[in-house]
Amino acid sequence: MANEAHPCPCDIGHRLEYGGMGREVQVEHIKAYLTKCPVDTGKAVIVIQDIFGWQLPNTRYMADMIAGNGYTTIVPDFFVGQEPWDPSWDRSTFSEWLKTKDARKIDREVDAVLKYLKQQCHTRKVGVVGFCWGGVAVHHIMMKYPEVRAGVSVYGIVKDSEDVHSLKNPTLFIFAENDAVIPLEQVSLLTQKLKDHCKVEYQIKTFSGQTHGFVHRKREDCSPEDKPYIDEARRNLLEWLNKYV
Repeated sequence: MANEAHPCPCDIGHRLEYGGMGREVQVEHIKAYLTKCPVDTGKAVIVIQDIFGWQLPNTRYMADMIAGNGYTTIVPDFFVGQEPWDPSWDRSTFSEWLKTKDARKIDREVDAVLKYLKQQCHTRKVGVVGFCWGGVAVHHIMMKYPEVRAGVSVYGIVKDSEDVHSLKNPTLFIFAENDAVIPLEQVSLLTQKLKDHCKVEYQIKTFSGQTHGFVHRKREDCSPEDKPYIDEARRNLLEWLNKYV
């Protein structure tokens, strides 16, 4: 995701070499990556991509990690067949590319996925997790869909001109202290608005020394200084889902 004042996309970081445990399925007008939980718990988590798209191995790795903890997971193509951002493209074209991919105009896709999970996967309880662009989408979903019981927004941009506090259900926000995309002032503003107005459980965690993408775009064999923060953020994500979904 990019800050409007600095229209420069986030770095892809480490692209994992990962094949995946799930399979690709058709969900009405979109494709999706589906991983079934080994044990049917009746719980599912929608995992929402970053700007690099639904096929990024890193996002599928995170979906499979969540699936291994008691959830059916689904990574839908929220770009609906449009090309994801390619790191080799001219960065000056990013703002134009992003105009056709509004993370708050995804209701048709969300409705299709919720219907699929209920009818095809016999899901009774649903949560949502999103990274970067997907973090913005999570924020939107948690303000519009009361049937989604819990959300985790991971480094999703906060816009101060919009309602950011009308959450329907518990939501965890994860940020990085040294995020070049999301200034800490935006995090502070979100914190204050939620404190003043939010009527459901929420938590905001900012991880010291970390950069945009640290939860899902750094290899697990990265620097020893980073690994504890990556592990903690992933653990917090799972604990939030386990508590509220």
